[in-house]
Amino acid sequence: MRRGAASLLALLALQACAGPYRPAPGDAQLPPPPQWRREEGAIKPISDGWWRAFGDPALDRLVAQALAGNEDLKIAAARIEEARAQLRLTDARRLPTLGLGLSGASSRSVNAFGTGVDQEQGQAAVSSAYEVDLFGRLRQSSEAARADLLATDQARAALRLSLIATVVDGYVGLRALDSRLEIVNETIATRGKERDLIHRRYAAGYASLLDERQAAAAYEAAARLRPATQRAISARENALGVLAGTTPGPIARDRDVSFAADIAIPSSLPSQLLRQRPDIAEAESRVAAADHRLGAARAAFMPQLQLSASGGAAVSTLLSSPITIFNLGGSLLAPLFEGGRHHAEQDLAASRRDQAAYAYRAAVLQAFREVEDAMAGVAFLSEEARTAQREVAADRAACEAARRRYDAGYASYLEQLDSERALLAARIDEDDLHFQRLSAIVALYRSLGGGWSSDLMPRDYPAQTEG
Repeated sequence: MRRGAASLLALLALQACAGPYRPAPGDAQLPPPPQWRREEGAIKPISDGWWRAFGDPALDRLVAQALAGNEDLKIAAARIEEARAQLRLTDARRLPTLGLGLSGASSRSVNAFGTGVDQEQGQAAVSSAYEVDLFGRLRQSSEAARADLLATDQARAALRLSLIATVVDGYVGLRALDSRLEIVNETIATRGKERDLIHRRYAAGYASLLDERQAAAAYEAAARLRPATQRAISARENALGVLAGTTPGPIARDRDVSFAADIAIPSSLPSQLLRQRPDIAEAESRVAAADHRLGAARAAFMPQLQLSASGGAAVSTLLSSPITIFNLGGSLLAPLFEGGRHHAEQDLAASRRDQAAYAYRAAVLQAFREVEDAMAGVAFLSEEARTAQREVAADRAACEAARRRYDAGYASYLEQLDSERALLAARIDEDDLHFQRLSAIVALYRSLGGGWSSDLMPRDYPAQTEG
């Protein structure tokens, strides 16, 4: 009884050496906003193939090619295998070890009578060792490795989502350049006809040299836009090719991108965002892993119980029959003085857990910001695009009126040229706003987690309690 009480007091003393459990910092908590700044209806669940809503088969093929060939995604998959192997390694430390030993020798020795004795001997033994995880140190290490595996898988999911969104946004930008090239080509054709017409009128004496020179300059100004746009198209195609894991080259386009579906601005609860975004799930798993490592560091203050056993047989030419051998034992190792090593390891684990908690808060704040920015982008760009449509209609009417006034001789060609320049600028702005809205829709999908899905779903992470 006295020995048992003394042992219990010793264990309590060792536990007290670890000090009280240090919870995560309170200011790392982040209350979700009560509502989004813009609420225009509930969002529908986002499917895994959300980019197919653009209705472009070439885009579908490009995304599939990127998912299959992107090098960064392959590296992320290899990291998952590394984390899986690390989990198997930590789990293996909780299991008994079993080994087989074989030995043999041939020897000659001198006996007590001074004569030589030849001997052939051999021995075979099976040994086993096991650490009894009394205080959860090995279990906490395994849980930390399991959380790391979840975080690595979620990091790959975040990379996959980012890759898809980048490819879709790049393709939208490519189609925007295609559309701008069409506008430029139409303008070049129109101004080419005007240049030829005014040249003929000048040759016939019905137009001034100034008009003829202005028409030629207007044509060249429009023609200069074509190589600049083509250069931008080539650079965008090369970038998309690298994302898809291929050598730079042309990107196939089947038809114009048009997004006919009405995207509702979400008013869903922030908790839905937290469950869907892989980067937030990754940050949550990092907190869990760091907290489990803190638990393992605290358990290191407690004794470690090691059990060992071995058994086998020994044979010799000097023995009439083999003899059995065995060994049973155990050891209890309790830290008494480590020069502050365990305390330093505990403080190190606690600091890393706090860092992970603050990183989680930062990830959540960034997610809220991205959702708000994306929703505002879709809403305000839609409004701006409608204004741009009205501006193009007004500039087109003004251009027609200026052309009629010039043909009738009531205005100079400069007045018509100014109206044409304004129309060209308005058409380019309208087209850019249309594709900027499509990019904002892509950003909205990305900020809401896209269509991320994984076999390793993030677990709810409760705060660790003492013990």
